[in-house]
Amino acid sequence: MAFKIFIIAGEASGDLLAANLMAALKAQHPDISFTGVGGQKMQEQGLKSLFPMQELSVMGLAEILPRLLKILSRIRQTAVAALKEKPDAVITIDSPDFCFRVIKKIKAKNKKIPCIHYVAPSVWAWRPKRAAKVSKFLDHLLALLPFEPPYFTIHGLETTFVGHPIVERLQHRGDAQRFRKKHNIASSSEIISLLPGSRMSELDRLLEKFTETIEMILIKHHQTTVIVPTLPHLKEHIQQWFVGKGINPIIIADAEEKFDAFAASNVAIAASGTVSLELAISDTPHIIAYKLSPVSAWLAKYLVKTPFVNLVNILLKRKAVPELILEECEPKPMAEALLKLMEDHQTRAQQLMDFREALIKLGLGDPKTPGQKAAEAGLKVINPRA
Repeated sequence: MAFKIFIIAGEASGDLLAANLMAALKAQHPDISFTGVGGQKMQEQGLKSLFPMQELSVMGLAEILPRLLKILSRIRQTAVAALKEKPDAVITIDSPDFCFRVIKKIKAKNKKIPCIHYVAPSVWAWRPKRAAKVSKFLDHLLALLPFEPPYFTIHGLETTFVGHPIVERLQHRGDAQRFRKKHNIASSSEIISLLPGSRMSELDRLLEKFTETIEMILIKHHQTTVIVPTLPHLKEHIQQWFVGKGINPIIIADAEEKFDAFAASNVAIAASGTVSLELAISDTPHIIAYKLSPVSAWLAKYLVKTPFVNLVNILLKRKAVPELILEECEPKPMAEALLKLMEDHQTRAQQLMDFREALIKLGLGDPKTPGQKAAEAGLKVINPRA
């Protein structure tokens, strides 16, 4: 039976999740077809995107407002396309502000189309009432974190914990020597990866802070090589930023080479997000830093309920990875935290052990990948008798 899936992702992390899911679905049903919205990895799996996924990669009230009319137009366009397609299921990945609005429009016209959302909203962190709300229009939820399902099943929404896709990278964590050889970096040279985010708004807030932090590190470790892994559409902006700064980092935009860079790096400084798990699977000690716009920061202080923002810390219920958030996101404390990881062997070793403990909670060692488990759960919704 040939299934038609309408699938939507709104940012880089969702693009990877969706691509893994699509590959797993194709393995079980080679004649399955996909339409929707997605990025490069989804397109490699056969998706022709309605419009560039990057249009949806915004975060925070202050960032969304200037582009609101365009986003609303894309919501309508996507819902209309899904209804016209008459798919066997709509699968949305993360980006709830966009995806849930699309689903509501679809359900308003056709309640029979199963709607599956991949990545549970973080109701355990903020806006807990969302669990009851999403239960009214979703047919199934796929959760990345082991403690998430009860927040939704209590409201009658079937929720499956499938694990985090990062554990699928265990056998492909990157090659440190290959990276050093390619970029002519001596084995004695220390390497720092600088990861200021995957959105332009994040670069605008974090690049300057991260650059000043690295400048402090270079005073003491002046032979250190700086690497900036980024996305292709952000590379030119980052290159322009470093002109005249005196740091001259190696800027890479290849998704696979990024993991070679992580494997070669002694430490990293990263914006909060999925990248922390990518660094964890690569055994790269790191710190997390983040700064919101003033409006978004004010809202976060009142709405966020969790003591941590980093997933490793949330899973372990302790601060295994230093978090320098909001007013703490300043060069001096960030440099101090990085230097401790660079110079204190015990601190480094403890963080590496913490990484493995957290990754096991996300499915490391399970014989089925998160993508395979997500595909199985999705197919049961599409065809319950299968």
